[in-house]
Amino acid sequence: MKDNAIEVADLSKRFGEVVAVDGVSFTVPKGSITALLGGNGAGKTTTIGMLLGLILPSTGTIRLLGQDMLHHRHQVLQQINFSSPYVDLPHRLTVAENLRVYALLYGVRQVSGRIQRLARDLDIAEFLDRPTGKLSAGQRTRVALAKALINEPEALLLDEPTASLDPDTADWVRGYLRDYQRQAGATILLASHNMGEVERLCGEVIMLKRGRAVDTGAPAELIQRYGRKNLEEVFLDIARGRGRAEAAA
Repeated sequence: MKDNAIEVADLSKRFGEVVAVDGVSFTVPKGSITALLGGNGAGKTTTIGMLLGLILPSTGTIRLLGQDMLHHRHQVLQQINFSSPYVDLPHRLTVAENLRVYALLYGVRQVSGRIQRLARDLDIAEFLDRPTGKLSAGQRTRVALAKALINEPEALLLDEPTASLDPDTADWVRGYLRDYQRQAGATILLASHNMGEVERLCGEVIMLKRGRAVDTGAPAELIQRYGRKNLEEVFLDIARGRGRAEAAA
């Protein structure tokens, strides 16, 4: 559908005898922020890897910004980007060198100006000339986010976008992401273990468990459905195998 930025149908991935993703289907509307949630081993990272074209699905289809990612992903690569604290940038390059390399790969114009703007916005100017391997965990998280925004993507996939950040910086980053999404009309799909973050940012939640999509809805809808006070309690109910009726009892 033209109104969806991401369309996933019957997506599965096997690694030998292990089923990491098992027949997942979902859509993400254009201009929305949607969360992909689940405990460790639920299939979040594998799903994101398949959306990016980094992992080949065993079955299923993926359409991103209208393109079939299995056959035509090269047509949308310059319009998407991602960030993950589990994917390091080259340690020997400085922050500025890393950002310049990715800017050139994505065909960004006026590279120096774009880097300077992100450096100011994300408060990384003071260590632009520092080797990336010498940064703290929180600094690396901010640099990874700058890399993810270097090409002003239409679709942004984020894995734990505020990991290792102090509460004040994390809160500021969430506000920045919300402002970017609104101003650019971008679509954001994020995986996070911070349920407060999800409640603040996301209009829709997709719950995964053991590689399957087990529930979906707006945060407030899920909280009401399970009879809980917040999304963290809903997450625990699903992770521990308590059904809706049992959770609400």
